[in-house]
Amino acid sequence: MKKHSTLERLDLGREIRILALGLIGSLIMAINIKSFVHTGGLYPGGFNGVTLLIQTSFQRFLGISLPFSPISLALNAIPAIFSFRAIGKRFTLNTALIIVATSVFTDIVPAMPITQDILLISVFGGLINGAAISLCLIGGTSTGGTDFIAVYFLEKKNRDVWNFILMGNATVLVLAGLLFGWDKALYSIIFQFTSTQMIHLLYQEHNKITLFIVTELPYEIYQEIMVTVHHSATEISATGMYSQEPKTMLYCVVSSTEAKIVTRKILEADPKALINVIKTEMFRGRFHQTRHY
Repeated sequence: MKKHSTLERLDLGREIRILALGLIGSLIMAINIKSFVHTGGLYPGGFNGVTLLIQTSFQRFLGISLPFSPISLALNAIPAIFSFRAIGKRFTLNTALIIVATSVFTDIVPAMPITQDILLISVFGGLINGAAISLCLIGGTSTGGTDFIAVYFLEKKNRDVWNFILMGNATVLVLAGLLFGWDKALYSIIFQFTSTQMIHLLYQEHNKITLFIVTELPYEIYQEIMVTVHHSATEISATGMYSQEPKTMLYCVVSSTEAKIVTRKILEADPKALINVIKTEMFRGRFHQTRHY
């Protein structure tokens, strides 16, 4: 009963963390839209960009002012259904809440122009946009739209597709350029590129780290790895050249976000262990992706 209550507290704490980071990210994104994106007339890519493009088109050509929320929610409906089936119910429901929160925040947050310099808007708006998306992803949810695609490929195919999404967003920007002028479209590309690089910097789940662990307690360390991150390891017999004593070397690949946790657990199990941490440029094969959602 005590173990069961502990697990319930952990699940509750994780859910609170997911929602807290997601809501903070959605609020930051809404403020960014009202302070940078609208001021510069930019299109941030993804479904938010498509929503703004539709709003601008109706306002410019038909004189009709449309609210952000209904358009955004309608566009996100199809990828949300796909995510529900392919990624998971919890992740999709949490993301749906973030989509709704972002839409509502965008409608109620007042316009707050900070600068009129279009280059500053493109660079800093992109940085803030990438930080908001990363905050949601780190927490275990997303901002919806193309994020569904990125998370699907990360979990199911173990591939980072953010640069491909950037190229897909270029289609929206080309359409915006044809309709409203190329200057804003080109500045939007700067915004998108900066946002993508910020995501690469902050969200490291797709990066892999190789651990080489020399120890005299291989089973204890293996147990810590399995319990902590659910990864297996390969045991290699070794000999200490100076002492000529038998050793064991464990080979293990984890994500970069797991590496610090694993190394700490390893040293707790064997304070004398030697750990070599190597960045892995390419990895192919079966890899357990820890689910945060």
